[in-house]
Amino acid sequence: MIILLLLPVLMIILFGFGISTEIKNTNVAVFDPLRNTTTQQIVNDLSMSEYFIIDRYLSRIEDAESVLKTGGVGLVLVFGDASVQLITDGSDPNTATTLTSYATAIINMSVMRNQQITTPDTPQINIEMKLLYNPTMKGAYNTVPGVLGMVLMLICTMMTSISIAREKETGSMELLLVSPVKPITIILSKTAPYFALSLVSFATVLLLSVFVLHVPIVGSLALLIGLTMIFIFLCLSLGVLISIAAPSQIVAMLVSAVVMMMPTMLLSGLMFPIENMPLALQAVAQILPVKWYIEAARSVMIKGVGIAGIVRELIILSAMALFFLAVSVKKFNKRIE
Repeated sequence: MIILLLLPVLMIILFGFGISTEIKNTNVAVFDPLRNTTTQQIVNDLSMSEYFIIDRYLSRIEDAESVLKTGGVGLVLVFGDASVQLITDGSDPNTATTLTSYATAIINMSVMRNQQITTPDTPQINIEMKLLYNPTMKGAYNTVPGVLGMVLMLICTMMTSISIAREKETGSMELLLVSPVKPITIILSKTAPYFALSLVSFATVLLLSVFVLHVPIVGSLALLIGLTMIFIFLCLSLGVLISIAAPSQIVAMLVSAVVMMMPTMLLSGLMFPIENMPLALQAVAQILPVKWYIEAARSVMIKGVGIAGIVRELIILSAMALFFLAVSVKKFNKRIE
């Protein structure tokens, strides 16, 4: 009944509102040493469109890469003599292509309108594009961090929830419940094999990405491993919580696959921009652990960001992991009582 009644509603909401290739309300940084009528008109036209928001003006050209690396800005405009350079983050080729296409069209229209108002012999503005972190626009640069998150979520959450639920059905879990072993010890011992398997899967995907897909690891490998271990622990804690609450394997599989996997695929930002979704779906996306992991993994692997650049993601993932573990232990204690 849940599959028949809930799944169609969930799919139509996610596919109807969540899937959109348009990109709106992108923050833009501007470096404009000229500050003439033409450049100001271009900036005004960009801000008046539904696609861009002028977020800040840069005082130095060297700040362009830093604002893109932090993720708060999606596009940087650098004005020169009869030229404008569009600098964007190439780690997501689809988004970068869309942003530069929107900006190019608006700039060309602004220049044409300015020529009609002033004089026809106004010099043309040459538009240049620069993609940071992924100048060749390889799609694997964007998909590999997402695949890492999806694989780990699948192995950790789904497999853990199903395996423990199966032990509850067979009765073997009852033997552990009456033993003097502490609940936290039981939970950690049940998740230890999947923690090891997840590390093997992580290493496999990473090796294939580097040596087969030729996706570089620009940042610290140790930082990426530490980030991944936190995410694995989070997913295992979530799987244990589902298994404790679920009365059977079927329910555990349904919750893990339908309720977790589908929103994870569509709302994590891997396939479709979160900024274009309705506010309700954006709020749901913020509580998905894989969304934060993909952002952090992409920053470390492709952009070469250090620990200071992903400290927010690390704090959120760690807090989620501790929360799920605490709830799991509490529910496990109630089951013993």
